Amino acid sequence: MRNVLITGAGGFIGKNLKAALETYKDIRVYSYDVENSMGEMDEYIENIDFVFHLAGINRPDDVKGFETGNCGFTEKLLGMLYLKGKKVPVLLSSSIQAEKDNPYGISKKKAEDFVFEYGEKSGSKVLVYRLPNVFGKFCRPNYNSVVATWCYNIARGIPVQINDPDTLLNLVYIDDVIEEFVNALNGAENRSIGGYCTIRRVFTVTLGQLADQIYLFKETEGTIKIPSFEKDFDRFLYATYTSYIPKEDMAYALDMKCDNRGWLAEFMKSKQTGQIFISRTKPGITRGNHWHHTKVEKFLVIEGEAVVRLRGINDTEVIEYKVSGDKLKVIDIPVGYTHSISNTGDKDLITVFWANEIFNPDVPDTYFMEV
Repeated sequence: MRNVLITGAGGFIGKNLKAALETYKDIRVYSYDVENSMGEMDEYIENIDFVFHLAGINRPDDVKGFETGNCGFTEKLLGMLYLKGKKVPVLLSSSIQAEKDNPYGISKKKAEDFVFEYGEKSGSKVLVYRLPNVFGKFCRPNYNSVVATWCYNIARGIPVQINDPDTLLNLVYIDDVIEEFVNALNGAENRSIGGYCTIRRVFTVTLGQLADQIYLFKETEGTIKIPSFEKDFDRFLYATYTSYIPKEDMAYALDMKCDNRGWLAEFMKSKQTGQIFISRTKPGITRGNHWHHTKVEKFLVIEGEAVVRLRGINDTEVIEYKVSGDKLKVIDIPVGYTHSISNTGDKDLITVFWANEIFNPDVPDTYFMEV
């Protein structure tokens, strides 16, 4: 069992790291945050094998808070480790602001210096990460993260201000940060020049691009439209955006087309991957009896019993597949084959359909022909 201490466990990165580490059966997490006392810290240190030092202040009520909350607290923590003879690795979550001459940056640089000095004096392994802007779930909006703020505000219809849409922003995704921190815990950190450690993947976008993408997510919210996730950044940003959707907007009804056969409803659709729809078909009813020039489909019965029939439009041979929800089987529907699905059971048939393109009523590419 490895015992790790997380300072700043209640913060953005701390919450994500704690949630990740608690999935490991051989890791015990000691959490420290503002509500804890130095006495508790003293007890924790007795047991720990690794320190994730994430605690810090970036928006104090007084500028002196930078000194006490960043370098001051770091010095106290390291002093306690040294006095107890705890030769354990220390990972510091620093900031690219440490390169700048401002109160926050100066305090972070001092904290870095304390950690490097502790490593030399104690012989302990130290890992200092100068993180750029980190985005992902659990980040506090309207504080110091443009991604969190814009996701939160746009999800609620609150306008966002962009002073210069061409401003470049370097971003790292929280899951990449956590993966790197776990690697560091296991002795496989990513070292760079100057003794610092880095996150392997950094995304660069303009503020204008960032805002446009989040607004696109807002447009698809509450609909069956799915944005493109071809790029990892868009996938990660969408995951982040969904974590800020108001609870009252998380559920929405589908448009069910009902008739004497049962009903059919579109579930989701995307320009890149087509669409998925689902149907309920009453016993004895047949759907389909049509073919397509370009549209490719897949049928999957998930409840009930059915027969799927296909015939090439220039052939006479009919191909039959008996399917049921008891043994899932996907049926590919090639182009140029007229096809149908008949409910042969004594209860309603539930079928999931996929098409490689979104239905266009102006160009339906659907032609009636009995199988």
